[in-house]
Amino acid sequence: MLAWRVFAAALCCAPLCAVGARLTQADIAELCVNADGAAHCGRLIETVQMKRLPGLARREGNALVVSLYPVGTTTFTDVDDPVNSRSYSLWDSLDSINAVLLYTTTNEATSFTLLQRTTSRRFDLPAEPQLSPDRQHLVTADICAKGGSNEIAVWRVSRDGLRKELAWSPGPAWIDAASVWKDADTLTIEYTVAGQQSDSVLERKLADPAWKRLP
Repeated sequence: MLAWRVFAAALCCAPLCAVGARLTQADIAELCVNADGAAHCGRLIETVQMKRLPGLARREGNALVVSLYPVGTTTFTDVDDPVNSRSYSLWDSLDSINAVLLYTTTNEATSFTLLQRTTSRRFDLPAEPQLSPDRQHLVTADICAKGGSNEIAVWRVSRDGLRKELAWSPGPAWIDAASVWKDADTLTIEYTVAGQQSDSVLERKLADPAWKRLP
């Protein structure tokens, strides 16, 4: 499987390809082997990332305070509720677009929150984004055997924020996928099909007509 294997059922398909202070799959497995659920795992990862990214964020109880650029802070507050819980954990820094990536849980559903440090705008993403070499796009692969949007999406990055530009659904046969950039105009998608013994790989240009182009 290509996605995060540590809590496969709880965390679904958050691939591990961080940008600024990368943690390997082995790092995640070691950190979270005894974690009590997705939120706890995120907090364990945050402890390590705060040391790797000093000054970027600090923890004040249930509040995660993130530094903005050039000045200021913004706060993400966990909700400790048995029905509608929510948590935020520092995941990584996307320095080249001046953004911070947070790992987010809502009950046991997981996603990511991208914070633009210059504008303090927040954007919800279904899976961990991968930044293109020219820093103009992000790609997310939200493919899971159960749940998820079953969609690979390309997002346009601008000073004003993020906008979903392209989307493609491979259908129900795919149960896992991860997408990385071959170059600024081409994606390499590695995927698993139900009942298939080995993974497969395809390449897709951003100009490919198979994409659904969003207004």
